[in-house]
Amino acid sequence: MAPRPYWKGYLKLSLVSCPVALYPGTTQAERTHFHQINTRTGHRLRQQMVDEDSGRVVDTEHKGRGYELSKGRYVAIDDEELASVQLESTHTIEIDSFVPKDEIDERYIEKPYYIVPTGKDAEEAYSVIRDAMRDKDKVALARIVMAHREHVLAIQPFENGLIGYTLRYPYQLREPKSYFGEIRARKMPKDMVSLAEHILESKSGHFNPKTFKDQYETALKKLIRRKAKGKPIEPPEEQPPAGNVINLMDALRRSVDGGKGRAANKRSRVKKAKRTRKAA
Repeated sequence: MAPRPYWKGYLKLSLVSCPVALYPGTTQAERTHFHQINTRTGHRLRQQMVDEDSGRVVDTEHKGRGYELSKGRYVAIDDEELASVQLESTHTIEIDSFVPKDEIDERYIEKPYYIVPTGKDAEEAYSVIRDAMRDKDKVALARIVMAHREHVLAIQPFENGLIGYTLRYPYQLREPKSYFGEIRARKMPKDMVSLAEHILESKSGHFNPKTFKDQYETALKKLIRRKAKGKPIEPPEEQPPAGNVINLMDALRRSVDGGKGRAANKRSRVKKAKRTRKAA
C-alpha cells in the first residue's frame, strides 16, 4: 500500500506548473519505541490534559491552542482562524531562485521530502524542471506552507525525481562564536599534522550508508528479547577511564604504526584467501 502524501499542491517555475505530492523521505517505523506503563500492573498509561489552575482533566472538545500575550494571559486561535492565513505557498511550491549547490550551509538543512508528480500529464513539466536543474547543477529555493508554518524548501534532482529539504531560518541557528570563540588560534607543528594526515589517509573510503550499523538499536532489541524470555539482565562491567594523552606526538606515531599493522594483516588475509582459492 502506497503511503499517503504529506502535502499536495503545485510546483511552479514562472508560468510552468505541475501538480505534485510530497512524501517524507525518512521513517521511524523500524526504530524501537517504548510506551509508558504502570510497573505494578503492566498496563499502559494514558496521558491526560489537565487545567493548570483548577487541576481538572480537560476533554478533547475543549482542548485548543493559544498564544501567550503576557504571563498567564492567552489569546485563543482555532483551526478556522489559522486556515484564514492563506499564502500562495499554502498550495503552491513557488520557486524563487536558483543557487549553486555548494553554497548551501549544511546547518540549515532539516528534513528531506520526495517530490512526486501526480498523474502522467504532470510528468512533462516536472521532467523539464528537473533536467534543467541537473544540467546547470543548481538547487531551487522555494517556499511551502506545511503544518501551519511556511518553510524554505531547497529542491534538487535526485535519481529520476526531485527531492526537497526544508531549511531552517537564521534565527533557528545558534551563533558558533559562543562555542568556538575561546578556542585558541594556534599553528600546529607540520610533523604532527603530517602524521594525522597519514592516519586520515589510512582510513579513507567512500560514503556508503549500507555500512552504517546502529549497534545500540541491535543491543536494545537483544535486551528486550532476553527480558521477554525471563532471562536475567546483567549490569555492564565498569570500564576503566580512558587515559589522558600525555604525549600527542607519541600517540600519533603509535596510531600510524597500528594502522600499518592492520593494513599488513589485511593484505596477509587477502593473499591467504587467494592461495586457498587456487588450491581448490
